[in-house]
Amino acid sequence: MPCALCGDIIPDEVARCPACGAWARRRDFRAVGVAVFMLLGFNAFIALGSGISLLRLSVPLHAATHDTFDPAATSRSLLPYTEVFVICGLLAGLTGLLYLAWLWRAYRQSPGPHRYHRSWVVLGWLCPVVNLWLPPRLVYDVWVNSGRYRTAERQAAGAVVAAWWGCLLTGLAAARLFAGAHADSLAEARYDVHLGVAAAAFLALAAAFCMVTVFQVTRLQVLRDA
Repeated sequence: MPCALCGDIIPDEVARCPACGAWARRRDFRAVGVAVFMLLGFNAFIALGSGISLLRLSVPLHAATHDTFDPAATSRSLLPYTEVFVICGLLAGLTGLLYLAWLWRAYRQSPGPHRYHRSWVVLGWLCPVVNLWLPPRLVYDVWVNSGRYRTAERQAAGAVVAAWWGCLLTGLAAARLFAGAHADSLAEARYDVHLGVAAAAFLALAAAFCMVTVFQVTRLQVLRDA
């Protein structure tokens, strides 16, 4: 395996790089964490840009009247944003695969004790109903077990994880409603635009809060191994 720091080949039976002395596992885990962090930032950037663009579209709708409103033109203007949310979903899916690989390793490396078996790191996202409440518990479990936290710090970590999960579920629900909405009247068009802005904002916030969890867990585990 090549060293993530200097590029030299590290034999499988050796824990340190023979050239620079870096811990192979620690460097590799940090590289995965950085990759997930950057992809989450890209997700947040796309969602934020979509929300700002939708806000600009809402300006002429607020100035329009029932006589000047054109349903066909408004529907054509909103259609690309539905496709943008689909692209955001595909990108989030790719990010989620790498995130699962990172979370699996972070869960294995955290000292514990853990409330759930490691298999739930994957199954918790796939099982219906369970995937509505178990993933944030797993992330919180990994976070607080990766370092030494006081009660107030544990509560702060729990608040960040809860904010991430709440924004994610709200953003997904709003994006789903936006995709199935219609702009047959002026009131419906204004509602659709506001719904799209809310979906973009919540998805951007969810990506930002998730970036915090990835950064903190990766930092704590890399420093502990060092």
